[in-house]
Amino acid sequence: MMSRRPLLVFTLVLALIPNIPGMPPFWITLLDNIGLAALVAMGLVLLTGVGGLTSFGQAAFCGFGAYTTAYLTTVYQISPWLTLPIALGLAGIAAVVLGIVTVRLSGHFLPLGTIAWGISLYYAFGKIDALGRHDGISSVPPLAIGGWSLRDPAAMYYVIWAFVLLAGIATLNLLDSRVGRAIRALRGGRVAAEAFGIDSARIKLIVFVYAALLAALSGWLYAHLQRAVNPTPFGLNAGIEYLFMAVLGGSGQIWGAVAGSALVTLLKDVLQRVLPWMTGSTAQLETIVFGILLVVILQVARDGIWPLILSRLPGAPPRRIDDKAPALAARQRETRSDGPMLELAGATKAFGGLVAVNEVSFALKPGEIVALIGPNGAGKSTTFNLITGVLGLSRGSVRFAGHDISGVGQRAIAAHGIARTFQHVKLLPEMSVLENVALGAHMRGRAGVLSSILRLDRDEEVRLFAEASRQIARVGLAEHMHKPAGSLALGQQRIVEIARALCLDPTLLLLDEPAAGLRHFEKEALADLLRQLRAEGMSVLLVEHDMGFVMGLTDHIVVLDFGSKIAEGKPEEIRVHPAVLAAYLGGTA
Repeated sequence: MMSRRPLLVFTLVLALIPNIPGMPPFWITLLDNIGLAALVAMGLVLLTGVGGLTSFGQAAFCGFGAYTTAYLTTVYQISPWLTLPIALGLAGIAAVVLGIVTVRLSGHFLPLGTIAWGISLYYAFGKIDALGRHDGISSVPPLAIGGWSLRDPAAMYYVIWAFVLLAGIATLNLLDSRVGRAIRALRGGRVAAEAFGIDSARIKLIVFVYAALLAALSGWLYAHLQRAVNPTPFGLNAGIEYLFMAVLGGSGQIWGAVAGSALVTLLKDVLQRVLPWMTGSTAQLETIVFGILLVVILQVARDGIWPLILSRLPGAPPRRIDDKAPALAARQRETRSDGPMLELAGATKAFGGLVAVNEVSFALKPGEIVALIGPNGAGKSTTFNLITGVLGLSRGSVRFAGHDISGVGQRAIAAHGIARTFQHVKLLPEMSVLENVALGAHMRGRAGVLSSILRLDRDEEVRLFAEASRQIARVGLAEHMHKPAGSLALGQQRIVEIARALCLDPTLLLLDEPAAGLRHFEKEALADLLRQLRAEGMSVLLVEHDMGFVMGLTDHIVVLDFGSKIAEGKPEEIRVHPAVLAAYLGGTA
């Protein structure tokens, strides 16, 4: 993130450029085009670089903005400024409709889907009579402020770059918020995001619409800069170029969108003018050279241009934690005094002909630590996924605090107060430990998109991070709070997951191999923490292979083998159970 001082310097330089003596008008036009491209690339950085959703169709949303204002100003003589909210509204509606279909896709189907509707919209613009078909709409009026017409590219320069700066600041504000962390969590996969209450489909749609609005804003400005609109700038080739700009600038780097847009725009212009002069040929060699140079740049700077620039700027200071911030409101915990907290009855999960979990039944009392053990492939993690709603039951039921939670979905289960960790660590390695843990408190915050953009969520953010800080200190990782999560050892990352789960303020904590990778003294500290949680009334269900850790900690043990329960009882009973000795601990032992 660009700190305040470099941003002020950047703004000052932008303001002075048109006033440089001898500045060629063509360069101003080139800077205008860079600003227009930067708006689209900024949305793609958020959509693709941060959210992990690849789109080749953003140029079509530019078309929505451009054609809306061109049509309304030329046919109905509406003031250009009044067409801006209409253009953004139409683009937003189109983005919602397309996004509902598109963001449900995954893998290679997602970019293919954006290519499909991008091409469709491009041809639609060229076939509609009211929009002038392929000839487009001409004589679009220029913008005006008071009595001052912004007909000149130098005048439009200030408007375009003012929008670029405002969009950049708004986008940074959005990323530095509860919603922004949810957007970044998309890269970790839907299962992890929804485990702590993030509505991944809604967040995907939000970021999709936000990127579309930035593209529509760029199209609106383009129409009044060029004063004519036709389908050519809104085709698939332009969509690919915008994606190049976002990637070259730096995935996840908002100001990298400006750097990438400048690089691509200037490179294209130089090649188009220099190559014909050097070769004496009118063939479009610039496309070939352009592609080669882009590949070379990506090899030299794989993370993009902006990270190279940031490496030469002073680093941002660590986030300040207010230790005196009011604590988040405690969750209303669901408890039972007359029955089990968690109860599985005949839980079965079949994948075709393979039965991974077969008629498993057990119960967990309030304030009890229960271990689920068994050989590899016994069905332990699958059982966890049945409890937390990742997988649906084939038969049977799961009840929590007397409520049937079979098939209600991950977010609803998290809302009940069930938190979990994962067998394979699911952290966002580039985010700090503090930010990863704060994700666990997502359901305990309320700030939305608009309040995040306008920085109206600061009080809530202070409290969320204070809670995350407390949980990190609670698990013994306070000295690593501001480090990237990916820089920690595997055992420490597992502890970070526990801190993240505790941020939900759960009633039931599910831990999948929490002691794996921990040293002896770290296991002792983890055991002490779990005993403390039990003393506070929290119930814990854990999967673990370290029998010394399990036998010295748990109140009750359930043993699975090939998906079926083969034993259940207190640790001293399980230690000598013949079926357990044969299947897990070894018959000879």
